[in-house]
Amino acid sequence: MDMWKPYRDAVGDVIPQAKVVVDKFHVVRMANDSMERVRKSMKADLTLKQKRGLMHDRFVLLRRQHELTDQESFNLDGWSKNYPLLGEAYRLKEAFFCIYDAKTQHEAMHRYESWRKSIPTELYSYFLPIVTAWSNWQPCIVEYFNHPITNAYTESLNNLIRVTNRLGRGYSFEALRAKILFSEGAHKVMQPRPKFERRDESMSMSYAMFSIGDSRPSTRIVEKAKNYGADLSTLARMIERGDI
Repeated sequence: MDMWKPYRDAVGDVIPQAKVVVDKFHVVRMANDSMERVRKSMKADLTLKQKRGLMHDRFVLLRRQHELTDQESFNLDGWSKNYPLLGEAYRLKEAFFCIYDAKTQHEAMHRYESWRKSIPTELYSYFLPIVTAWSNWQPCIVEYFNHPITNAYTESLNNLIRVTNRLGRGYSFEALRAKILFSEGAHKVMQPRPKFERRDESMSMSYAMFSIGDSRPSTRIVEKAKNYGADLSTLARMIERGDI
């Protein structure tokens, strides 16, 4: 779940034995939000040309370091050297993401404490929301390292539903639900492999066939295909083509 207290309270009341895991993406997103606050705070001291450049490079600042192209790394290095606090904010953002590379709860908490203590005084107010959230939700946040699951599938499906609703306009709930759940060709269906079962020799040969090198008859067991529902990647392609 995301960090909304009524969700947690409801789970505690209705299914108290359940483990609450705060969605990883709701946590790390806060690091990008802090990065953005630092970037925006600098605009007052920049020329118009610099403001435009910083706006253009905002996606560089939000991107993970290992994903940067050579040109993006060069741009980031320029901003970091000219504006050290911006470079430090980027370092903090990256370091916070690395907390989720931990293998255990204990390691994650140790990484977080090291990260928190490394926040410069000048940047503390920008990253305070993360510190506050971690303090209030730590048990549920670090539970991820025992149960590494996220809500990504649901979030992605919700985004697709919003796109479908926007493209169609005026759908009733029932119509929108039907388009998502029952769109022809959108479902992921797995066809089972045929299985064979040995049959008693007294059974009718009209329903049996012989396997090679074995005189005992066997029969082919055909299982039903398994429908795993609408596949997200298929739905996305169908929406892009306008098939939904």
